[in-house]
This record gives sequence, C-alpha cells and structure tokens, in this order.
Amino acid sequence: MTRRTRGEQEAEITSAIIKLEKEFLGRGPHEARTFFIDDMIVIRLRGILTPAEIRLAATPDGIELVKRTRQQLLESARDQLEEIVRQVIGGRLICMHTDISIRADERVIILTVNAPLDRKPV
Repeated sequence: MTRRTRGEQEAEITSAIIKLEKEFLGRGPHEARTFFIDDMIVIRLRGILTPAEIRLAATPDGIELVKRTRQQLLESARDQLEEIVRQVIGGRLICMHTDISIRADERVIILTVNAPLDRKPV
C-alpha cells in the first residue's frame, strides 16, 4: 500500500467536505481548500451562501441567524466529520470550530485532531 502525500490527504478532506456541504445544504461552495497545520485541519470554503441566506442576512437579525444555523448544521454533522478524519488521516477528531463571513461569502472550519499531522501514524 502506498502512502498518500500530505497534499493528497488535504485534497481528500476538501472533496469530502464539499460532498458533505452538498448533502446537508443542497449545494457546495464555489471554491474550497484544506491545510494541515500541526494538529489542525483548516478548511476554507468560498462562495457558500445560498440566495436565501444572502437575503436573510440583509435583515436586522439575519447575519446572526445565518451564522447560528450554519454552525448548528455543522455540529449535527459531527459523526460524518469524525468519519472523514478517521478515513483520511487515520486519526481522531478532538474538536471543531467554524465561523462565516457574510460580507466575504466565506466559511472557515478548523478541526483539531489527536496528533500532529506531519507524523505517522496519527
């Protein structure tokens, strides 16, 4: 069995997150990229907002509502995220953080795993 490169693993995480976003929200981001930093997986998604979310964000409480809803949706997908981490890097998901910039139409997801990603096995 050949060992996948770091870049291949980052690409696998990106593909899996795009698929997850499509399954949960009916569409994925226009652009996505994943970076491994120490024991963190940083995922940057651009072009994520739906037309309905853009309209909602223009209302007085809309921005916070969109952010909270997206955060809760990600929390509800924790089991799937844990499985993605296990399958791609062989490690365990410790915690996750996310935030959205409505103005930039961008989301960042940070997953902390159980060991540094530059060493094998995780």
